[in-house]
Amino acid sequence: MANKQRNIILFSLLGLGFIILFFINISFGSINIPLKEVYKSLTGGQASKSTWEYIIINYRMPKAITAVLVGMGLSISGLLMQTLFRNPLAGPYVLGLSSGASLGVAIVILGAALMPPFLATFLVSSYGIVLASSLGSFAVLLAVLTVSHRLRDTMAILIVGLMFGSLTSAIVGTLTYFSTAEQLQKFTFWSLGNLGNLSWTAISILSSCVLIGLVLSLISVKPLNSLLLGENYAKSLGMNYKKARLIIIFATSILAGSITAFAGPVAFIGLAVPHIAKLVFQTSNHTILFWGTILFGALIMLICDCISQLPGSDITLPINAVTSIFGAPIVIWLLIRKRKMMN
Repeated sequence: MANKQRNIILFSLLGLGFIILFFINISFGSINIPLKEVYKSLTGGQASKSTWEYIIINYRMPKAITAVLVGMGLSISGLLMQTLFRNPLAGPYVLGLSSGASLGVAIVILGAALMPPFLATFLVSSYGIVLASSLGSFAVLLAVLTVSHRLRDTMAILIVGLMFGSLTSAIVGTLTYFSTAEQLQKFTFWSLGNLGNLSWTAISILSSCVLIGLVLSLISVKPLNSLLLGENYAKSLGMNYKKARLIIIFATSILAGSITAFAGPVAFIGLAVPHIAKLVFQTSNHTILFWGTILFGALIMLICDCISQLPGSDITLPINAVTSIFGAPIVIWLLIRKRKMMN
């Protein structure tokens, strides 16, 4: 009963924090917009200045929604991978999806000079990069799904995913070696991650992909709880292990693949947020962890995006750098604190 009340309080605080941070995120930027004006604009009214209204609707809102989707999707896919492989260091990109996406983008950006001009112009555009990233992720997904269908051992799938990652990284390395400074700069900017510059059409596609991934993850909650005690225990409970594993891998692929395609390979979130949720909620029950991880993912991503804005400045820091610099010390502190409490 005490745990139930504690969880209700935690979820209430996280929900309230999420709403407050969403408004703060929209108000931050090179032009600071008062929170009162943001609230007025988002609740059906109009901001005092037309320029504020335009900035909120066309720039700040899409970026804040992207941050929420990225945080939720990567956090849940990290939770799925850590439970499936029973490895605390597993993350959403452990299957090689990020490397596949990087390869697709590298071929387009770094190999543009070898393509016909009309094709190169389209592929180097934002939609062309999303398409290339999606195809790269999808190619690796097909390879991993084919392998997972043939292999019984889950750890073997993890090794295969890492090998695909190494292979694609080697090809990307070779392409970068023969590239110009301009091409390298463009590829580096993509690899640092970016939450801005998404149109409402792109956000609707990303939202649909994340929603499908989250629904599949929610379906997998019961199998994930069974997997905590091992594959054999899960099978003894009557779980269709191959089917459950396939759904978990597919859910992770949709989440990590679509997010990488639209926002680039965002680091840290998928690896660390599940640990933060477990430490705060002090449970391994995935029914609670699912919702806790979603809220923590969205919250932390909004905080990182606020920091990257450097309020009052025209400079925007790369989101990848902020997530790692901000997040890693928090996880280290939480782990040390947990260790002290156990002693």
